[in-house]
Amino acid sequence: MVLSPLDIHNKEFTRGFRGYNEDEVNEFLDQIIKDYEITIRDKKGLEQEVEELNEKIGHFMNIEETLNKSILVAQETAEEVKANARKEAKLIIKEAEKNADRIINEALTKSRKIAMETDELQRQAKVFRTRLKMLIEAQLDMVDNEDWEKFLETAEDESEILAE
Repeated sequence: MVLSPLDIHNKEFTRGFRGYNEDEVNEFLDQIIKDYEITIRDKKGLEQEVEELNEKIGHFMNIEETLNKSILVAQETAEEVKANARKEAKLIIKEAEKNADRIINEALTKSRKIAMETDELQRQAKVFRTRLKMLIEAQLDMVDNEDWEKFLETAEDESEILAE
């Protein structure tokens, strides 16, 4: 059982023969009561302070827990963003590769077509050259033909006849 200042104050001692000086004992008890009251008040103040500090600790622990959860959520979100960015980058690269392949294939097709057209034009130019050469030779043969000579002689004769 814890003694209260009132218990100390109300404490009665039995009197004995040649006992203690009652005034000294009462003074000493009064001093004990005062000190004990101060100690109890201090104890209550400290208990209240401890309670307030415990509440603050609880509050800060809640904040810490919330912050830890927030950090975890932020880390998870960051990982998701990274993963999505990687996926998107892979898709972009894949699409770019497809486009590059398509462009290269189109360029190769056009190149082949142009090469074929160039070959065809060269072949046609050779044929044209050969035909033109043959035509010119045929025309030269006609010019060198004796029939022209006869024609010219006949034409001269007719001119002379007409001139006479």
